[in-house]
Amino acid sequence: MITAAATPTQLFINGRWRDAGDGRTLDVINPATEEVIAPVAYGGRSETREAIEAASAALPDWRRQNAWERGRLLKRTADLMRDRCDTIARTLTLEQGKPLAEAKAEVLHSADTFEWFAEEGKRAYGQIIPPSQPGKRHLTIKHPVGVSAAISPWNFPVTLQARKIAPALAAGCTVVSRPASQTPLSIGHVFECLIEAGLPPGVANLVIGPAEEMADEFLENPLCRKISFTGSTEVGKQLLRRSADQVKRISLELGGHAPFIIFPDADPEAVAKIAVMGKFRNNGQVCISPSRFYVHQHIAGKFREASVEMARGLKLGNGLDEGIEIGPMFDRRAMEQAQSLIEDARTHGANVLTGGERSKRFDRGYFFEPTVLSDITPNMKLVSEEPFAPVMPLLDFRNLDDVIAAANNTRYGLAAYIYTNDMTTIWRMTEGLEAGIIGVNDPVPAAPQGPFGGMKESGLGRELAHEGLEAYLETKYVSMKLRD
Repeated sequence: MITAAATPTQLFINGRWRDAGDGRTLDVINPATEEVIAPVAYGGRSETREAIEAASAALPDWRRQNAWERGRLLKRTADLMRDRCDTIARTLTLEQGKPLAEAKAEVLHSADTFEWFAEEGKRAYGQIIPPSQPGKRHLTIKHPVGVSAAISPWNFPVTLQARKIAPALAAGCTVVSRPASQTPLSIGHVFECLIEAGLPPGVANLVIGPAEEMADEFLENPLCRKISFTGSTEVGKQLLRRSADQVKRISLELGGHAPFIIFPDADPEAVAKIAVMGKFRNNGQVCISPSRFYVHQHIAGKFREASVEMARGLKLGNGLDEGIEIGPMFDRRAMEQAQSLIEDARTHGANVLTGGERSKRFDRGYFFEPTVLSDITPNMKLVSEEPFAPVMPLLDFRNLDDVIAAANNTRYGLAAYIYTNDMTTIWRMTEGLEAGIIGVNDPVPAAPQGPFGGMKESGLGRELAHEGLEAYLETKYVSMKLRD
């Protein structure tokens, strides 16, 4: 039986909490105070190799367990996450910065993901295929891909790992989890839940260390049969190229640049409130965050006034404090990138209606004022690059075909949002927009039962839903000749 460590600051390999082989540690920083929360074990390629080998050794027994047995572990994990939601969420806020209410919502959404796949694992159906010749029978069965690497960034440290770990385990795969080095503590709590739920040694492992070094091991070690990566498009392309060397299975959830399109029949003040909360959730550091706001010219003025007023009224501060709506940005680099995008827009004629700079209200922490801009033109970086920042650019449009063309004029295709009550408009937009996720009058479309992923350079494959389970399964075709 595995015993949980008192605090999740170590690596978890082959059923044991342990330090890095050379004793290295890395400080986890609170972005609201710039203070050290805790040092965590910081491994490397050798620890990653050990974790892969442990996962490979555990694979045959885990694969032999039936879907009901695997599902019981996942369901128990979900229940424990809900019981410990306050503890996990507080840790998440400390290391990532988002307000505590958002952190709690992330933990509960992740628990729902574990529970969904606890059930969906029982539905890894094969099929019977009608034969074309007498005396033959054809069928397909599902087979786990094998050892799977789960690589995720810092913006949703629990959710993005849950979307990889839960379906992999449900499918009968074993896992090596590599969270962002800056936010490893909250997923450590999730591993404690997995352990208490009865996780066998080696079935799920947690490694923390340099991204490139660990990716090298995942890519080059033949025991690792699949990589699931969430992160930037540039890194995703590198992983895709290198995965070809072993024809390694790969799933990619990459960058986004989501249009938010408001038609004239929408209430501009009501939609402005939704738009502001959707844009500035987690400081815009969300892959499906709306990042280009196309407002029909008939209501653009009212929408602009309401958006500016609401953005100015958002309560900025330490995510642990009562009533905070916007926490700090993740780190200094993120803040500098936001400033760079705004300065580029200003240079090309944009008008900053509110915000536009680091907050002067705080002596420490990476706080940036929620920013709304108008007079946006296509040559600004804000229009072509993913603005992972609390920056809300406003653009006008006149007709449906023009806004579809403008919305699709990007290499990204992850999410898009439409606000209208006209069914003809809804159908034309959902069919015309090049995005894997479309929210119609819905600013938070993600759900465990709905497929999540993008088109074009926003990714490859889908997470969540039935498609998320299929990503960890191979299909075996069986043809049988019966005796005469």
